[in-house]
Amino acid sequence: MTQSETTKLLKQSLLFSEFSQQEILSMTKTAKMRDYAAGSTIVKEGDIGGVGFYLILDGQVEIRRKAKVIATMKQGEFFGEMALLMEKDTPRSADVVAVANTRCMVLTRWDLRSLISTHPDIAVKVMSALAQRLSQTHKALTE
Repeated sequence: MTQSETTKLLKQSLLFSEFSQQEILSMTKTAKMRDYAAGSTIVKEGDIGGVGFYLILDGQVEIRRKAKVIATMKQGEFFGEMALLMEKDTPRSADVVAVANTRCMVLTRWDLRSLISTHPDIAVKVMSALAQRLSQTHKALTE
């Protein structure tokens, strides 16, 4: 995926839609790209020390709790966002399994803190997007 394609995908994502071009460029330079084969576990429920946030660039994953599929995510969607804000010893709340060959952009808590020190507006934008995500989750759980 080219830088231009990655930027376009990020701008379509809830979390990064309000980021400036410079903020996105800084983030993509900091983040790591990771590939996962179909069937591989990306995040394991209960694991301690998860520090990564993942944006799906290509492929598809299932979010599973106690082996039950609770969501399917595809290109442009993200998971692991709580790892950016929670303490490092907080256990992961679900398994995330690649159901197709999947490529993710991974941003760690340390990467985000470094970006915020350079681009302070990122903090407000991330908090706003995470509040929206929390609101959507709450609504889905109460319907």
